[in-house]
Amino acid sequence: MSTGAASPIRRLPDGTVKQVGPLTGTRVWTVPGRANRPIATPREATRTLAPGESDRLCAFCSARYLETTPEKTRLVGADHLELRHVPAAELFDTVAEFRRFGNLFEIVSAEYWRENHGFRQPSSVVEWAQDYLSSPEGLAHISSLAAIRAAATGAEVSVEEAALDLLGGSHDVIVARRHVVDGARTDDDLASAGTLTPDEHAAYTAFTVQALAEIQAAQPNAAYVAVFQNWLRPAGASFEHLHKQLVAIDEHGPQVDHELRLLSHDRDLYQREIADLAVSERLLVAATDGAVAFAGIGHRYPAFEVYSTSEANLPHEHSDAGVRAVSDLLHALHAATGPLVPTNEEWHYRPPGAPWPMPWRVVLKWRISNPAGFEGGTKIHVNTIDPWELRRRAVERLTELRAAGLIAPGIRIGDECVPADARLRYAESAWDEDGDGAGPARR
Repeated sequence: MSTGAASPIRRLPDGTVKQVGPLTGTRVWTVPGRANRPIATPREATRTLAPGESDRLCAFCSARYLETTPEKTRLVGADHLELRHVPAAELFDTVAEFRRFGNLFEIVSAEYWRENHGFRQPSSVVEWAQDYLSSPEGLAHISSLAAIRAAATGAEVSVEEAALDLLGGSHDVIVARRHVVDGARTDDDLASAGTLTPDEHAAYTAFTVQALAEIQAAQPNAAYVAVFQNWLRPAGASFEHLHKQLVAIDEHGPQVDHELRLLSHDRDLYQREIADLAVSERLLVAATDGAVAFAGIGHRYPAFEVYSTSEANLPHEHSDAGVRAVSDLLHALHAATGPLVPTNEEWHYRPPGAPWPMPWRVVLKWRISNPAGFEGGTKIHVNTIDPWELRRRAVERLTELRAAGLIAPGIRIGDECVPADARLRYAESAWDEDGDGAGPARR
């Protein structure tokens, strides 16, 4: 491991590990003796579930479909057949393995796009809203949701306007079927991303990729769509029910802008600063034919970084196999993390129209500590688990999971990975020297 002062990560003689985020400049210390604290957050009290209660524990559960906004899409059955725009009267005719619908309380609202950008809903949304309201069940559903929003915001709108905003918003939620695992007896036996099967997680990931592409296409004023997953309340989740969120925004955000500035001088930024560094510091955790996972350097929380090794940049530019490669590694890391550890999952990718190639990567953070006065005063963050220890824990657990058949077969773990697994091909597509190439085609 590196000991030179110029390295972004180094261990001092007393065991303290100091890190600097290669892409962020975030300064992080890991102090000896703090890594042995428990990382799971079991509940102080659990409750035995009554018969049938597992399907109605929260508003995202399958017995409470009418408490969320009208569905844009659902996947049903073992083959994940897609059904679009399910009418209110038919919501309970099938059980959705995954559902996509608008967030009832958006971060960036339909009003924001309307008032600040002059956006008007396309005819397809207008027609869907009219059709949805034409049935008594649909009218009652929209009226109920409009009343909830009016009570929360103090602003009342007509049921027709409410329908347009609820159906045509640009902040979507993707929800998995289970709140607790099948056959759960207590309310703490939660169904996390890691308790899905690899095939289920692949469908979940592909469904999210599709939603990302559709939101980008539907909201022409969006510069970026943020994709993230908050798991458990310490990580910001409002419900302890597995779900992802996608939020269209009209700027890239400062981190993407910073990376684009770095890329303007160095197209190999991610290869050299992330992948090559991970190889030299022996931080490769796992790999598939199409993706690689590292223990991340310079994060405020213990974090894994999953990089696509495809030439494609945007998630929906990837082949089905490329999406599956990322999904399998991400699923395996969720499984290794366990359902009782609060996590944030963050997607990063090249914004449409950005001038430089960027890889698709997903960061999985363990939210196991709370920044306090020390961090606020010094801007030095205390991360209780250093990247080498994070890799050791992950490799050990992934090996057990693979032996038990609980993660995708064919994943290479730890020292089974070779430097070639960390070769990122994001800049090997049809980009010219000025950065205005057409971008990679779907393969």
